[in-house]
This record gives sequence, C-alpha cells and structure tokens, in this order.
Amino acid sequence: QVQLVESGGGLVQPGGSLTLSCAASGSIFSISGMGWYRQAPGKQRELVATITRGANTNYADSVKGRFTISRDNAKNMVYLQMNSLKPEDTAVYYCRATIQVRDYWGQGTQVTVSS
Repeated sequence: QVQLVESGGGLVQPGGSLTLSCAASGSIFSISGMGWYRQAPGKQRELVATITRGANTNYADSVKGRFTISRDNAKNMVYLQMNSLKPEDTAVYYCRATIQVRDYWGQGTQVTVSS
C-alpha cells in the first residue's frame, strides 16, 4: 500500500509565496515520475509540473518562471515552490507518484490566493 500526503497549502495574498510538500510512504521500491496537478472549482484537473527521478522537469505554461518543482529521492518527497501567486492559481493541489507503472495520488491541499 502506498500513501501520498500533501501539506503546505493555505491562504495567501496575490504576489505571495507558498511551498507545498508531498511525502510518499508504504511499499515503495522506487518512484519514477512525480508531479503536481491542480483542480479549480468547475474545472478539470490540470498538470502543474512534473519531475523525473533524474530531475528533468516540465511545467505548465501558466506557471513557468513562477513555480519550481523539486524532489528528494532519499526521502520519497516532492516539493512545489510557488512564487508570485495569482488569484487564478487558486485550486486544490494534488501530488502524483508513479511506482512500477502505477499512478498514486494524494488527497489534495487547498491553495487560495486572495486579498
């Protein structure tokens, strides 16, 4: 059994910063890809950023230059540093990990950007 637990969400003013963390635990041999996704009210879940085990990254155009994804393979963790936050970044953010070709998801953490 694999569990992913996100943390670090909250309320922040426009222009502010937040760092999300995601910890994977359980029967883990090796995590290949990891990523962050988000879902705003009334919208489909969308990719925010992904990172391979070798630290190759990919970002949605809407967050390039503002968000940074990173991971700690020894701790089975992935992070999302979010800067210059905008109201349109408001969403539930989900962590994903791919382990032996199967995707696992966390429960999500709410990020609200509002003055």
